[in-house]
Amino acid sequence: MAKAPWLKKLGYRINVLSRYVSPSLLATSLVLLITIFVLFVPPYIGMADNGDYFRILYSNGLYFNHPDYDSLYFGYFNKEFGIFQYFNENGAMYYSSQSLLIRLSIWINQLFNQQVFDIRVQAVLLTIMYAGAVYMFVEALTWKMKRKYGYIVAVLAVFLFADTAYTAFFNSFFGESLVWTMLIYLFASGLLLFRNRYSDYAMMAVFFISGLLLTTSKQQNAPVGIIIAVMGVIMIFVRKRRSFRVMMASFLAVLMVAGVATYALIPKEFVNVNQYHAMTRGVLMQSEDPEATLKSFSMNKQYAVLNGAIHYEPYTTVDVNSQILEDSFYNHYGFVSILGYYLKHPDQAGKMMNLAAKSAFTIRPSAMGNYEKSVGKPFGEHTKFFSGYSDLKKAFAPKTFGFIVIWMLVIIGLYTPHFIAAIKTKRMRSMVRLPLILMMMFMGLSGIFVSIIGAGDADLSKHEFLFTATFDLVTFAAIADAICRNLWQNMPAAGDEPS
Repeated sequence: MAKAPWLKKLGYRINVLSRYVSPSLLATSLVLLITIFVLFVPPYIGMADNGDYFRILYSNGLYFNHPDYDSLYFGYFNKEFGIFQYFNENGAMYYSSQSLLIRLSIWINQLFNQQVFDIRVQAVLLTIMYAGAVYMFVEALTWKMKRKYGYIVAVLAVFLFADTAYTAFFNSFFGESLVWTMLIYLFASGLLLFRNRYSDYAMMAVFFISGLLLTTSKQQNAPVGIIIAVMGVIMIFVRKRRSFRVMMASFLAVLMVAGVATYALIPKEFVNVNQYHAMTRGVLMQSEDPEATLKSFSMNKQYAVLNGAIHYEPYTTVDVNSQILEDSFYNHYGFVSILGYYLKHPDQAGKMMNLAAKSAFTIRPSAMGNYEKSVGKPFGEHTKFFSGYSDLKKAFAPKTFGFIVIWMLVIIGLYTPHFIAAIKTKRMRSMVRLPLILMMMFMGLSGIFVSIIGAGDADLSKHEFLFTATFDLVTFAAIADAICRNLWQNMPAAGDEPS
């Protein structure tokens, strides 16, 4: 049966396009164009400060120079900050790989302006890194696949990666910008190792560097390094060469140490804030008998008055930084004891998990606006431009922890046949994909567990960013593999050789 004329024309155009533009290049180019338009063309899109900027700003040589900065909190994005001209007496409040990005941005900025830092300089660096990450990710999913399927994946990739809910973070000092970019590099390099695309040593280096920057970017990402180290063990055996195996094993060991060090270096001040919320906004808030709950932690039942309290409230029942609270409250519980409490009270744990799930699919925090005050938009206004994916996800994703469990089981079920086939044929490279998927899932779950056990429901939508990001990447990979007929195949990875 002869093809319709329009099908012939479409096929011809795809063939012509495929000669010059790969699906990965197409996706990257479109994402880059949209991101440049959003971040660098007026009205500039960014993220308002929620009060956290000072933690990373002063220690890196920047300060608030806007005459009315207090009026901008939560509502308006601010793109210019002062650069310290003399001795900076502010030490690091906490250690983060984000400081490397900020200091590099300041150095480049000072080539043009010594006194005022424009946050768009940082956004330029992030956009360049982001383009590379998107290219690698789409390439890992479409390489050696039929171009007609690859272009479908490329268009869907634009829908996800150009969404302003993600890219608006680039014009901010929130660590989510680095987390999102490094997460893509980590997943993409692992998939490219699986596909045997590019140099294994180069992909191993990208995997290690992105994993290290991701682990050390935020305090709550401390478990990430440990998860990568454990789930990445299978990558040691991708090649038979001893040098590769020694290097990969060494890199995984460093990531393990980085995770432990990130946790150990969390300042006492932040530990107390999170610990306070873990009890007042978590354990007590979901307890039917707060006084009995406090007794189980060997604490005075009068502290039940703190149920639902927030650390930053201007007027509190008790001084949250007092020695009394340190001795009779903070010293009576910690992460492990709260985890043990939830294990003994699964009903409360279930309530907290469902509470966390309500915010687990929100990419853009609702509290922070995206526009500069000079634009004239209402306080806290969000941009609607190219935010279709994040809006749909927030509106229609089932917001229960049960759905998260079902999602995980479905994804694991889809990739298990290929993994079993790889085991039967003894092809180590082909075994990499399922552990890589599990690694991403466990990292996302760690974002949820660390949030609710370590800080209750305080600022959940922002604390659970790691989950919403891993959910998007894993789901997109599954959809792309299904489109490219690469999901259920029992064949080994392209170019694989028996180990």
